[in-house]
Amino acid sequence: MATQLLLPYDPSPVTIAVFAAVLVLYLLGLRRCPAATRPGSLRVVAFLTGLLLCYGVMQTRFDYYAQYMFFVHRGQHLVLHHLGPFLIALSNPLPVLQYWRRQLPGQLMPWLTPVRLLYRCLQNAWVAPFLFVGLIFFWLWPPVHFNAMLDRDLYWVMNWSMLVDGVLFWWLMLDPRNPYTTTALGYGKRILILVLVAVPQIILGASITFARQSVYDVYEVCGRAWPMAPATDQLVGGIITWIPPAMMSILGVLLVLRRLMNHNDTASDTAQMTPTG
Repeated sequence: MATQLLLPYDPSPVTIAVFAAVLVLYLLGLRRCPAATRPGSLRVVAFLTGLLLCYGVMQTRFDYYAQYMFFVHRGQHLVLHHLGPFLIALSNPLPVLQYWRRQLPGQLMPWLTPVRLLYRCLQNAWVAPFLFVGLIFFWLWPPVHFNAMLDRDLYWVMNWSMLVDGVLFWWLMLDPRNPYTTTALGYGKRILILVLVAVPQIILGASITFARQSVYDVYEVCGRAWPMAPATDQLVGGIITWIPPAMMSILGVLLVLRRLMNHNDTASDTAQMTPTG
């Protein structure tokens, strides 16, 4: 029984290959990183936990329940868009990524220019929060959600878009680089963005929670995995859409404030050690 729960409900060779490649590249890069920049055990655990959580909700029996229960589906996207990417970004895999970047042959660098431009566009302080919230609203728009849950290809596009966007957004928010000395987004802007993205998610989750009629009929058409009342399924799904994402924003703000204070303390200590004329 436990083995069946871990096996993919709808096997995706591409998904399995991507997760396996990321895992292998991370472990190899971790092993070959210089000791001075190698991530500590807590950061490694955070990365692996985030990666395994995302894989688990996409390629285990959990995915079956996500397709036939609205509240499980919302839990799936909570992991793909928030919790998993949050842990991955918090682990700061930059030293490992930089190792592999140094291994790329110089001939490939010109070909990476379009990728860099796209990355900068997606990480813009205006674009990133718009996409982060916009994708949630888009995939929960009843007509789009109905089609996504019935069309296998569109379903995978939905899940992968949530995961990729989640990693990009939380990396922008939890970027460990000091914005005073690098091009990283300033701490004030990060805090403002985290507060702003929480508001529409709260409104959306509350509207689903307190809706008097069924909003997502696809789960009635296909049938539910468990004998749960549609109103209860929608109620729990709305709460998952409402409260945990708001808590993630609060946690993000606290982490940004902590880094702000640490960098200010470091700058103050440096100023005190600098001899004056």
